[in-house]
Amino acid sequence: MGLTSTEEAAEAQRLISCGGEAAEIHSRLKAAIAPLDSLEQEVCPDDLAENTVYRLNNLARASQVRLEQLLAAEQIRRASFKTGMWRNISQRLTMAAAFMIVGGIMFTSLNLISKFARQKSWQQMCQMQLANIWQGISSYSSDNNGQLPAVATAAGEPWWKIGYQGKENYSNTRPVWLLVKGGYINPSYFVCPGVVNGKKIQFDLSGVKNCSNDFPDRKYVTYSFRVMQNKVPSENMFGGRILMSDLNPLFEKLPDHTGQLILRPTGNLLTINSIGHNRGGQNILFGDGSVNFVKVRRIGIDNDDIFTLWNTPVYKGCEVPSCEADVFLAP
Repeated sequence: MGLTSTEEAAEAQRLISCGGEAAEIHSRLKAAIAPLDSLEQEVCPDDLAENTVYRLNNLARASQVRLEQLLAAEQIRRASFKTGMWRNISQRLTMAAAFMIVGGIMFTSLNLISKFARQKSWQQMCQMQLANIWQGISSYSSDNNGQLPAVATAAGEPWWKIGYQGKENYSNTRPVWLLVKGGYINPSYFVCPGVVNGKKIQFDLSGVKNCSNDFPDRKYVTYSFRVMQNKVPSENMFGGRILMSDLNPLFEKLPDHTGQLILRPTGNLLTINSIGHNRGGQNILFGDGSVNFVKVRRIGIDNDDIFTLWNTPVYKGCEVPSCEADVFLAP
């Protein structure tokens, strides 16, 4: 914890190794805290974590004041220590050990809570970005007779080739790229802060001119978008339906544009959440502009998995939903 100098720490270790009272105290302390090693880490509920942060902050402030008082008193007494040196050193060791135990527990708790707080912050930042994307969609729709951004596609064409700049519309991100090209949305909004641990990916706006048809690379878009049934979507047809979400876990890794996509999802691919928020859930943007964080993949009365298609064991990157109830967000 940084409460002792190198010399003091070495002296404490020497005392312990020499046996006697210091070694006995050290042994008892180790035995007392040994059961903590068997505890398994569990996900902390949101409300409990927030209350714990509040309580630990108060405890930390009070403990710091008390610690400073004890250290100041120890400094005053240190100069007058002429006798009983070993007894006083063992007492100091006991005090330091006690602080180490409390500090270790607090450090572990604060570390977990700090991680939770960071995830919570990224989750909220992600929601703000999705809300901004919706504002861009809404503005685009107002300028285009109520139509949502869309590009012409044909049955059987792929939707997974992000970054492909050919004239063919082989990427499901091309519709939202229209928002970037039109100046409706800052491209940085398409990168979830949870994916990059809060680091902002800088996108050179001058690069928009060089990428006439799509995002330049997958790293600049970490959300998944609704795959349509080969029709031009309008704002009215969506209402409260799902438009986009954090990245589909089935398509976190994609082959090169010249390759082929063949995916047979099994095991945890059929259950895990998006990578964007430590697999704890995903933010979803709805057609009415609302954004919700959900901890499951199956949504609505149909219990529909938003990341898979109905009755589709193999994905080649050109499939489309069989009906409106079959929501599919890709890539």
